[in-house]
This record gives sequence, structure tokens and C-alpha cells, in this order.
Amino acid sequence: MGARYEERASRFGGAVLWAWSGARDPARPVLPDGCMDLLWVDGRLLVAGPDTHAFTPGAALAGDCAGIRFAPGTAPALLGVPAHELRDRRVALDALWPGAEVRGLTERIGAADDPAAALEGIALHRAARTGPPDPLAAVVAAQLRQGRSVAATARAVGLGARQLHRRSLAAFGYGPKTLARVLRLQRALALVRAGTPYAEAARAAGCADQAHLAREMRDLAGTTLGGYLTATGYEGRGANSETAEPSGSRTTA
Repeated sequence: MGARYEERASRFGGAVLWAWSGARDPARPVLPDGCMDLLWVDGRLLVAGPDTHAFTPGAALAGDCAGIRFAPGTAPALLGVPAHELRDRRVALDALWPGAEVRGLTERIGAADDPAAALEGIALHRAARTGPPDPLAAVVAAQLRQGRSVAATARAVGLGARQLHRRSLAAFGYGPKTLARVLRLQRALALVRAGTPYAEAARAAGCADQAHLAREMRDLAGTTLGGYLTATGYEGRGANSETAEPSGSRTTA
């Protein structure tokens, strides 16, 4: 049986639970999406920070893994660390939380029939003991996702450019300009998977033209749009949910 990826909505606001079984294909890069994940991989608990470029899992990684993918800006308060400290990193959870606590959680998930649901339970329990996410993070992400400029977003949330940049580093791991590029690329990919022609998808997502989208793919994904879609199983009618890996299933090398 080949590799299989599944995801479902989480009770944790805005999050997604996912599970992967089978060998990982190193030709399938994991693209930046502004998210952070709590992962269960090879019997370990890890955190995947926000990526600024494509991440390629190790070719030798095989077997089952699971995660909870947090919406942009929601994980730092839960984890107790600013997002920029985890940018482009995969970090063992016991580097962030007390070792004894992590050992207990590791045992619990190891015995669980549904590791993704167990990760969700950890997140919900932790959220009840920590403060809420930065309330401006969701607004900033929504503004940028709609294609608003950084300047317009700053005005909408009542912050100056420097304040917005500082708050964005803590919440998202990078400044609003980078977050806008990441979200724009994800919008374009979603449109293409839905059957929109490349040029039309580029314009609808906020790129100047198809060439602009191609440059963004090179810069953020390290590949061409066609090459990425082929590697992830796209066949012109949308991704195959049983074989294609969405951008957020971010395991470790």
C-alpha cells in the first residue's frame, strides 16, 4: 500500500489534525504556509516552526506520523515561545516544555489509538492554562490573506509599520511582507488545484502576472509550479486526497 495523508478539522480554533502513513517522498517539498505544527514522529514530540522556504523531509523517514497544524499566529501563546525563535526549525518539545511533562505526554500519545486526537487534547489542555493568542494576529492574517497591502493592514489594526513588524515576528515568525507572500502563494496554489488556469490564478491571488507567480514559486518553494503540482499528485482536477501532501504536514528530516 502506498503513502496516505488524511486531515480533519480540530476542536482547537482554526487548527487541522493530520496523519501520514507510509514512506515520505523527498521530491515532495513542504511549502511555507504561515502555520506551526505540534508533531508526533518516530515516537517523539516535536514542534515545526514557521517556514520561509520549502522544507524537504528526509528520504529515509517512513512509517506513521501525525500532527496538529495551528493557524497562523495561534501557536506561540500555547507553546510559550515567540514564533521567530522557531523559524525554519524543527525542535524537540522538551526543549520548550519541562522534560518530565513531555515524557508523560510522550507515553500518553504512544499508547493512543489516534495520535492526532491525542495531540489535540494536549493543545486544548495547554490552552486552558495559558493566555490567548495575540488578538491582532488573526486580524492581520485575515487582512493579508484578502490581498490587503502591509500599509493598509497596519492602518486597519491601528499600528505603525515598526509595531506591526514586531508583533508579526512574535506571532507569525516573520514580518507582514513575508507573511503576505506566503499566503498569496497558498491562494494561487488553491486556485490552480481547483482548476483555474495558471495566469488567471496568479492575478486572482494578487500577483502581477504569471511570471510573478513563477518567481514566487522559485523563491519560496525552490521549484516550478508545474513541477510542484506533478510531484504532489495533481492531475488537472485537484489534488488526490489519498496521495497528495498539503503544505502543512511538516515532519522532520
